[in-house]
Amino acid sequence: MGEIRPPSEAPGAPAAEQREYISDDPRDIGWVKQNVPCQSACPAGTNVPVYIREIIERQYGRSYETNREANVLPGVLGRICSRPCESQCRHGWPGNGEPVAICHLKRVAADLKDAGHRITERLYSPTGKRVAIVGAGPAGVAAAHDLSLLGHDVVILEREELAGGMLRYGIPEFRLPRGTLDVELHNALRLGVQLRTGVEIGTAKGQTPLAALLHDYDAVLLATGCMAASPLPLQGEWEKRDPGKELADVEYGLDFLVQMHRGEKKRVGKRVAVVGAGFTALDCARVAARLGAEEVTIHIRTAEEYIPVTQEEIFEAKREGVRIKGLRTPVGLATDDKGRLTGIEFVQNRLGGWRAGGRRQAIPIEGSEFVEPCDTLIIAIGQQTVNDFLGTKLELDRWGNVRVGENGMTSQAGLFAAGDYVRGASTVVEAVGHGRHTARRIDAWLMHHERRRQVVRIVPVDKPLRERAFDFIPRQHMPTAPLAERMRGVGREVETGMDEQTAFEEAKRCYLCNLRYQIDIDRCIFCRACIEVAPRNCIKLVRGVEIGDDGAYGRLLETKEWNQVGAIWIDNNECIRCGQCYNACPVQCISISRCELTEVEV
Repeated sequence: MGEIRPPSEAPGAPAAEQREYISDDPRDIGWVKQNVPCQSACPAGTNVPVYIREIIERQYGRSYETNREANVLPGVLGRICSRPCESQCRHGWPGNGEPVAICHLKRVAADLKDAGHRITERLYSPTGKRVAIVGAGPAGVAAAHDLSLLGHDVVILEREELAGGMLRYGIPEFRLPRGTLDVELHNALRLGVQLRTGVEIGTAKGQTPLAALLHDYDAVLLATGCMAASPLPLQGEWEKRDPGKELADVEYGLDFLVQMHRGEKKRVGKRVAVVGAGFTALDCARVAARLGAEEVTIHIRTAEEYIPVTQEEIFEAKREGVRIKGLRTPVGLATDDKGRLTGIEFVQNRLGGWRAGGRRQAIPIEGSEFVEPCDTLIIAIGQQTVNDFLGTKLELDRWGNVRVGENGMTSQAGLFAAGDYVRGASTVVEAVGHGRHTARRIDAWLMHHERRRQVVRIVPVDKPLRERAFDFIPRQHMPTAPLAERMRGVGREVETGMDEQTAFEEAKRCYLCNLRYQIDIDRCIFCRACIEVAPRNCIKLVRGVEIGDDGAYGRLLETKEWNQVGAIWIDNNECIRCGQCYNACPVQCISISRCELTEVEV
């Protein structure tokens, strides 16, 4: 149990007299990580409350820059992010309403910034170190961006004709316009990163050997993603056969999308079945509907509520005529006498317990097999990494992904790996976050020490920044293109973006969880005025506060006995930053400060 005092407050200094300062106190760092759940949930560490507050102030360019400092590609992620932040948003907790539309507001910052907005970034002097990055997907681009800022000479080698990886070749244009992607990629790579497209790494004729890169560069980063589609595990006569190679009407979802985005003309039958439950499966189904399929169905092993995609994606897919059928596992295929696909054989499932990772088990019901008619099957059950192009053996994990150490390095000295190539198929924001993390590890290895460290910037705030009425604003919905227009082809963007007024209303809903309300214990007269006006149980009588192993504050030790009270403490986990306590305090012993994670030079 630790001493009761506001975190990092200078001894004897009244709260109102604090000035902006930087803190590396574990209690301050722990406070931000515990009390800003959206930022902690973001793999890239995006400073969500700050960029939303900047939207309220109509500082769209500044909001865009706050995003770029963390996630590198705000205009892209504002459209296709998987939104792990929103599932953790305090506004979405029981009794608080729906989560703030954090992702849509990220797009607002990108859409509404001035056309002449100038990007500003902190640059290091040249180091003379050369880094080669294999793969121009989100992980590779994010790593290249950071390494170029740190003063290294960076070259990206990409086998496709254009950069972007899965952003360009895996995500349909109706979700991510290519003009937006091109601008964001240019912004990320503009500071001297050399992009070489049409370059393939391998040992075959015309390919560049990995050994040559390791010889010519000080460090090499593999960020090639998961480009091999996972096969469909069937039974019986199909157990050892690959229907994607044998049947003309069976395709793998990843290959289907990549070929289409390379410019190949794709066709589907009248009845399209998609097997899979992720973003790729939904994208394939929505593309099939636009290509003229009369009936498009997604088949999943469990139930719709366990599909790991956003609810809005599911809703829009259904609006476009896609049906979702659950509790079924494919076990075989049906064909006619000419070898053409006529249907899929499924076994019916029932839901079992929970698996690791938060998903439900699907338990097949004996004797429940049935056939679902279709004439096109798209398999989208996941992707796998490919390592046979390396020409050298690396240590792998049990899933076949390259194993890396804490420094991001593989078992080969000087060879690093990042993104889906290490973690398996994941999301764009996870790839960006891991790419940036690995870039810092590469820099530390090249320079023999870490050059940046994480701290908390603490800035005094003069008055409450929210009104209690903001809590009752309903979530603002993203406008979408009319159904008839969007179905004319794959190029019409479905979500059209929020206008300024809609964005302003949505931004006001944010609790601004980075605002820390503190009571100066030395000045508090224990009048309980703050407790009386608090709309929630957020101000508590405590006898102490636990300290965690990492030095951060832990559980509050509450008491109702006045002879045990050590302080009146604001529980920032319950606080909705309405400012009622601040306005009611007769002795002005409550202070407000903005606490945000940042990096400083070591």
